[in-house]
Amino acid sequence: MKMIGIDVGGTFTDLVYADTDSGAVTIHKVSTTPADPSRGMMTGMEELAAKVGVNLSEIDTVLHATTIATNAVLENTGCEAGMITTEGFRDVLHIGRHQRPQHYSIRQEIPWQSKPLVKRRHRLTVRERLTSDRHTVLEPLDEDGVRAAARALKAAGVEAIAVCFLFSYLNPTHERRAAAIVRDEAAGVFVTTSSDVAPQFREFERFTTAAMNAFIGPKVRRYVARLDEELRARGLDADLRIMRSNGGLATAALIGELPVLTLLSGPAAGVLGGAWSGALSGRRNLITFDIGGTSADIGIVRDGVFVEAAARDTSIAGYPVLVPMLDIHTIGAGGGSIAFVDAAGAFRVGPRSAGAVPGPAAYGRGGTLPTVTDANLVLGRLDAGNFLGGAMKLDAEAAASVIGDLAKTLKLTPEAAAEGVLKVINANMANAIRSRTVEKGLDPRDFCLVAFGGAGPLHGADVAAMLGIPEVLVPPAPGICSAMGLMTTDLKYDTVRTVFARSDRLDSAELADDFAGMLADLEAQVVADGIDLAAATFLRAADVRYFGQGYELRVEVPDGRLSDGMVDGILASFHARHAAEYGHAFPEKPVEIVNVRLTATAPHPKLEGVPTPPGGTLDGALVHRAPCVFRTPDGLRTFDTPRYARDRLPLDTTLPGPAIVLQTDTTTVVPPGATFLSGSDGNLFIRLGVSP
Repeated sequence: MKMIGIDVGGTFTDLVYADTDSGAVTIHKVSTTPADPSRGMMTGMEELAAKVGVNLSEIDTVLHATTIATNAVLENTGCEAGMITTEGFRDVLHIGRHQRPQHYSIRQEIPWQSKPLVKRRHRLTVRERLTSDRHTVLEPLDEDGVRAAARALKAAGVEAIAVCFLFSYLNPTHERRAAAIVRDEAAGVFVTTSSDVAPQFREFERFTTAAMNAFIGPKVRRYVARLDEELRARGLDADLRIMRSNGGLATAALIGELPVLTLLSGPAAGVLGGAWSGALSGRRNLITFDIGGTSADIGIVRDGVFVEAAARDTSIAGYPVLVPMLDIHTIGAGGGSIAFVDAAGAFRVGPRSAGAVPGPAAYGRGGTLPTVTDANLVLGRLDAGNFLGGAMKLDAEAAASVIGDLAKTLKLTPEAAAEGVLKVINANMANAIRSRTVEKGLDPRDFCLVAFGGAGPLHGADVAAMLGIPEVLVPPAPGICSAMGLMTTDLKYDTVRTVFARSDRLDSAELADDFAGMLADLEAQVVADGIDLAAATFLRAADVRYFGQGYELRVEVPDGRLSDGMVDGILASFHARHAAEYGHAFPEKPVEIVNVRLTATAPHPKLEGVPTPPGGTLDGALVHRAPCVFRTPDGLRTFDTPRYARDRLPLDTTLPGPAIVLQTDTTTVVPPGATFLSGSDGNLFIRLGVSP
């Protein structure tokens, strides 16, 4: 099978071609076109196809990680959305919960109030009411009221409408009927329901998730449709698969209905790519460290398993969202991050970014502000003539000029100012990793740092040293790692039901019925997407807590008939998980199964490995030597530093730093005192003797 994986970043669009039959793998990068990302994608695909000598019509599958949904939320550029909800609950979206994002701040910005996904004037109510026993109707749905609300919202110019009723997670009848009426009365409007998006309890989070789906829905649906049309126009009859936030692939049709599933599409692909690269070398405890042009994404892999975020931790731009997500932490730190002195006189780097246009001054596109990329170039850590494998020449004079201006403001030498930029940005990223490890009871020194993205290998060794991490792994194609990650996973489908089943009055037969109903729903979805149902596998899980707790822990539910004995095993697993997570458990206390979950996985062809590096000799790998500035115990020092071509390094040979390793999609920095090794499995290792 011939596949192309595409990851659209803030600065570059990364592409990888793989032929699973021949084992051929080819990478390519083009500049992102922010006004219309599909233009850059199509240009990159055409160039990549020409590069490998295939016609686009020969491509079987196009895999895509998109930032359209993420950017729409971060930049608040979604559509004008409306909501129809139960009478008396118009302001659930505004009120939220009693917890404040910052408990003690009196000047904090609460995003769902300062930037509402649905303005209050577009939140309309109708009479209807169900009870919490799934079946009783207290108030029939006012269908005329729904018609009137739909017409009013359409007249107000909304592009999307979310239908959110109380207890619809238990009984979606009213929501589905209302949605059908809205589609009739407001033709052309994107319609979504909370029971389709997040069928679980907690009104605020469920309503917000549905509102998010409506807010980004038209934009994502148009993008996916336009991309599919562009592929067809160029002769591709390929399947289009899009990365979900949970690390699985989805069909374009599913994403067109549930775009909220793609909020962490790109970062999730990066975690997959990092984990895949670690597995090539037998590393199973990994911190994935993906630095691009505008942001840094951090993920955790423990014993080869991706860590999934708990429901209470899944959010984007401060808005809670109840959809499955890998536990990924993103900060505004990348190659384009701008260094500046703020109004209080503090030196800061990021989160503002120069982006793709104009980009860092070093790109020669008119950038006038000092960035991390400019600092790396001034210190000699980037090679002006070998950026993107020589396809792009960096403007060293422009970088020196903007860093020089910053140095004057800081009253430092240009080298000290540039090194200060890197120290601040590295400290920001190290602190972000601490928040995902140390603050969660994990010792980062027990992990290997997988550094990728266009800038990850530039900073990986310095960040690892700050954390005491002894080893940095640089994947075979680090700048394309997220695009490669797209080729390492399967199609995934998720569903959830809220059950509120207490252990002292639990009916295992009723739970079995819930799982059976969920299984039927997922099987229908798999079949509708044209996937072979016989090849699909199903994984059951449950969200469990002690009765009265406000949070849950997820435990696996084994396959087989759900008997009372199996339920006892589920509860025992919960006690053990609680003890491991919090240091204590209460086996004598009643336990509540809050939600039951089912995940379907349909296999997809995968990238099995990369071609074995050819290897070479150290003299043959040497491109040239040039000055490079590093901080030592005695202060800043300039080293005559060799630049090596990665693909010509001798294999499985330990070499000393300092060194700069060049390749098409990134540059790897090996500091003084460290060693590095190019492995025959394709990975590059940097080993540090550090103990902070």
